[in-house]
Amino acid sequence: MNCCDGVSAVVLAGGASTRMGQDKALLGWDGKTLLQRQLELLRSTGIEEVFVSVRPGVDYGSLGCSVVEDAFTHCGPLAGVERGLAHACHSLVLVVAVDLPLLKPDFVKRLLSQCEAERGVVPMRRGGHWEPLVAVYPKPCHRLALELLLAGRCAMWMFVEGCIAARAVRPWRIPSRDEICFYNCNAAEDWQALFVSKDAEPDHR
Repeated sequence: MNCCDGVSAVVLAGGASTRMGQDKALLGWDGKTLLQRQLELLRSTGIEEVFVSVRPGVDYGSLGCSVVEDAFTHCGPLAGVERGLAHACHSLVLVVAVDLPLLKPDFVKRLLSQCEAERGVVPMRRGGHWEPLVAVYPKPCHRLALELLLAGRCAMWMFVEGCIAARAVRPWRIPSRDEICFYNCNAAEDWQALFVSKDAEPDHR
């Protein structure tokens, strides 16, 4: 399929950032917050409908984005995926975690190029490790996400395996050079290590 034809996107920014000690979405990277960066990245690919999934009581509306509150609290990223699938107008929904500062537009475009009209894609790294938080899911997967959340089964791997079993998504084995795109800043030490590798000081906004 052509890049971005029939694709909506949701940025997952609903975590409590407990291990980071501050809101990850508002951390500064190259002069922008991580949330601003992801929004700009998605828009640069041509995707027009972009949501941000947030925990209740958080407002990022000043960034000019559509914000949807998670309906399930303390359920991890699957709660944000469920909201994106519920609100999207298009048949496919690109999911992107907010805390991936090294994600590149080129990778996102190649990911989208792997999709079919009604079938999404989940990247797979060496060793068979899923990367479900930069992936594309069809809207009908909303029912599975909702069923898992209602049952208290919130693990993303359960959702991915269910989507694959239903042939709603397929795995995409990515080249090793792309694995850097999934560098995850979940904790303060991850964030500091990122700046050490860049030989720069953190931007504390």
